Amino acid sequence: GGAASMSKRWYNEHRRDPWRKKAKSSGYRSRSAYKLLQCQEKFNLIREGDTILDVGCHPGGWSQVAVELGGEKGRVIGIDLKPCEPIPGVELLVGDITEGNTQEKLLELLDGEPIHSIVSDISPGLTGQYEMDQAISLDLVCLVMDFSLPVLNKGGSFVTKVFQGRGIEAVAEAAKLNFSKVQRFSPVASRNSSSETFLVCKNKLPRTRGKDGDFSVRDFVEASLVEEGFITEEDESKPEESGKVGFTLHRSRDD
Repeated sequence: GGAASMSKRWYNEHRRDPWRKKAKSSGYRSRSAYKLLQCQEKFNLIREGDTILDVGCHPGGWSQVAVELGGEKGRVIGIDLKPCEPIPGVELLVGDITEGNTQEKLLELLDGEPIHSIVSDISPGLTGQYEMDQAISLDLVCLVMDFSLPVLNKGGSFVTKVFQGRGIEAVAEAAKLNFSKVQRFSPVASRNSSSETFLVCKNKLPRTRGKDGDFSVRDFVEASLVEEGFITEEDESKPEESGKVGFTLHRSRDD
């Protein structure tokens, strides 16, 4: 056992990974580029001339694919907490998409132009505890959707990585209120052992079905988790900044 054999196994698994080799030879910065290509192949999410927003774009593989798909007349804006090496054809923003000042910068860049497609392979900083990481990731997906949906043009598409687990059904339900076609898709390029899947949403509706006024994906998902007894309503007196992680988990009995 021990760390050495772990990393050796990781190395061997990755060395044999055909997608990694393929990415290297075709100039993509990450093997994950193929996940977006496979989503595109199956669902035709991005059209030539589209304005595409890549959320969590580091190291840039998805943005590279987006540039190819959007073509000469397309426009790609990539955003991430970590600065990316420049990518030809991509306008890069450094910042947290869930924070107001980053969102303002993005809206300035857009200057009233609609976004046609939002793609997100975003990963939060992970703790290594699956249940916790899945909750953090779920929360991040909700926050990204809440900002993205209002700036996405009607008829537009949205694809995001999600980790299997609690609350995913609710996220899909929330998406179905906003898009005419929603499904989950696991690209071949995701590792077999991987618990990630992609939520693929097509044809954004002009307004949220059956809801008046502002619709919050995060509130919708949180309410459904409360209903299922997975989380409790947060104690109101708690300071707000702890809200970063979002939902409070009930540990499953068998932990």
